[in-house]
Amino acid sequence: MAYVIDDNCVCCGTCISVCPVEAISEGDTKYNIDPDTCISCGSCAAVCPSDAISEG
Repeated sequence: MAYVIDDNCVCCGTCISVCPVEAISEGDTKYNIDPDTCISCGSCAAVCPSDAISEG
């Protein structure tokens, strides 16, 4: 199951640099993960400083 980013996202960009498949993009108020591209590796969740990323 793909990971998702909730409203606790502070748009720091840390998750983008660790995503091996470039599934994360900047949205209007938070970053977004493309569920079709996400390989559920958990790299983004491991580095998120605001704990905004979880398996969805």
